Amino acid sequence: MDRFRKVIGNGLRMWAVACMCMLRLPAMALSGPDCPVGSLTETRESVAGTARQYVSGQSNARPSGAGPQDGTTQTDAARGGGLKVKPAYDVSFEMDFDNRENVSSLSPSMTIFGARLTPAVGIAVEHGNGTRHLVMAGIDVMKDFGRGADVSPENAGQSGQRSVNSGLFRELTFYYRLDMRLGKTDFGLFAGIFPKRFSMSYEYPPAFISDSLKFYDNNYEGLLLTFSRPESYYEAGCDWMGMFGTYERERFMIFSHGRSQLMPWLSVGYSAYMYHYACSATVDGVVDNLLANPWICFDAAPVTPFQRLSITLGWLQSAQQDRLNVGKYVFPCGGEMTFDIRKWNVGIRNRLFVGSDMMPYYDSRDAGGYKYGNSLYWGDPFYRLFAGDDPRFNGGVWHPTENGSGGMFISKRSSTVGIYDRLEAYYEPKIADFLHLRISLTAHFLESGYAGFQQQVGLVFSLQELMSGKPGHSR
Repeated sequence: MDRFRKVIGNGLRMWAVACMCMLRLPAMALSGPDCPVGSLTETRESVAGTARQYVSGQSNARPSGAGPQDGTTQTDAARGGGLKVKPAYDVSFEMDFDNRENVSSLSPSMTIFGARLTPAVGIAVEHGNGTRHLVMAGIDVMKDFGRGADVSPENAGQSGQRSVNSGLFRELTFYYRLDMRLGKTDFGLFAGIFPKRFSMSYEYPPAFISDSLKFYDNNYEGLLLTFSRPESYYEAGCDWMGMFGTYERERFMIFSHGRSQLMPWLSVGYSAYMYHYACSATVDGVVDNLLANPWICFDAAPVTPFQRLSITLGWLQSAQQDRLNVGKYVFPCGGEMTFDIRKWNVGIRNRLFVGSDMMPYYDSRDAGGYKYGNSLYWGDPFYRLFAGDDPRFNGGVWHPTENGSGGMFISKRSSTVGIYDRLEAYYEPKIADFLHLRISLTAHFLESGYAGFQQQVGLVFSLQELMSGKPGHSR
C-alpha cells in the first residue's frame, strides 16, 4: 500500500510540473477607483488593495469576486521548481428582491425574488514570485422563490417536484484564471464560463444593463482581462451569448470599462460595448449595437464630513444599424448627470438623462416577425423614454433597403429629445467584510410624469470568507 501511495504521489507531482510548463504566461498588468458607484477610497482599497495582496499571498482580505479561497491543506507539488499546488474553492451566495409598481408601459410591474448559490472547486498553482494559476469547476444554482412545476392539481406529484429541483441547476462553470503582478500593476485573466462578479459588471450604468439582468444573467462565456493600479482600474472582455444554429442567433458582446482618479476630488472613466446581434439559419438579418458612456466625476467628500458628495457628468452615445431592414446607422445620444450624497451609510442618488430614445428598434421586428425587445437591448427599458403607442411617432420615415427590394418605417424616436429621471434613496450598512446588504427605494419619472416605484433588497454573502475567518469585499 505504501508503495502504491508513493507511485501515485510521484505521478501527481509529474502531472503538476507538466501543467505548469503549459500554463506559464508572460507577465502583464493594470487597475483602481470609482466615483459614480462607490467612494473612491472604498473601491481602491477593495479592488486594487485586496487583489494586490491576494496575488502576493500576503492578504487576509479577499474580494468576493477575487477568486477562490485556498483550502486549509497544502501540497508541495514541485519543491525543487518553486511551484506549489493547493486545493482551492469558491462559494458565493446572493439574494435579490426587486418589486416594481410601474404605471408606464415601458416597464411592466413585476416582482423578482430569488437566490443564487455558486460553489466551485479546483486547484491553484503558485509561483514563488506570487503569480497564481487556477483551474476551477462549479455550478450555478438559482431559484425564483415560489416557482413550482406550474401544473394542474391533478397532475401535481413527486415527478413535478423533481423537475423543479433539476431546473435549479442553471449552468456549469469552468474556467482558468491567472493572477500576476508587475510593480504596482495587477493583471488578471479569466477564460471559460465564470461569474460576472470577477469583473466590475455592477458598476455599468443602468443604460447598459438593467437590474433584472444583473441578477439573472450571472456568468460570462468567453474571456476577461483586468488591469488594476492603486489609482485606476480597467477591464476588457468578450461574452459569447449565442452560437449560430437553426433557431439560435449568433450573438456576442465586446465590452470594456475603466476609471482613473486624477485627484482626490476628480476622477474620469468610461463604459462601452459593441453588441453583434446576428442571424440564425431560419432568420436573416444582423443588427449592430454600439454604446459608449464617458464620464467625469467631481467628489467633495474628501473635504466634507460626507462619505460621498459627488456630481458625475456623462454622455451616452450609441450607433445602431439594422443591416437588412434599414441599411444605415442611427445615432441615439444624450447627456446624463448623477448627483450622489451619502452620510452614515444612507444615501440619495439622482440620475437625470436628457436625450433621445436609446432603444429605437425595441418594438421593431426581424425578418422572422420576432420583436427585438430585450434580446437586442440589455439596459433599463425606461431609457426608451416614450411609450410604444406615443402618437408623435406614428408612421415614421420610410427607409428602403440598399437593393430597393423593401424597407421599413423607422420612427423619429432616435432624434426626439425626452427626459428620464431616476431618484433613489438607499441604505448600505457596514455589517461585515464578508456580507454586503443594500436596501433601496427608487422612483422613476419620464417627460409625461411619474412612471413607477421600485423597492429593492440585495444581499451578497461570501461563505468561504466566513468559514476561513478572513474578511472579504463589499460590493
